[in-house]
Amino acid sequence: MSTETKTIFTKIIERELPAEFLYEDEFCIVIRDINPQASVHLLLIPRKPIARLVDSDEHDHQLLGHLMLVAGNIAKEMGVGDAFRLVINNGEGAGQTVPHLHFHILAEHSETHKFSETNL
Repeated sequence: MSTETKTIFTKIIERELPAEFLYEDEFCIVIRDINPQASVHLLLIPRKPIARLVDSDEHDHQLLGHLMLVAGNIAKEMGVGDAFRLVINNGEGAGQTVPHLHFHILAEHSETHKFSETNL
């Protein structure tokens, strides 16, 4: 992959750009979102550069399952396992700004700031 085609997430994964890795394994990393939309806003990013969820295929089912398990474990570690959102923006029209699949883990620590179905 040439430097011109690397996404910001690939550069972070390859440690070409700095980031605090909250978790990493052979399949993914977890970092804090630089523009948080909640008191807990993490990004779960697969090392495999899949542009969008719809670009994954049957060969990615184990990776996608692994990402779901990591999301739950990280939420528990952050103390928000009982109430968090897991969001995937698929494509620019859905708000995806980096063409590299990633999950947003969002939660609030405060009882006064809760998510509701009406403010999706």
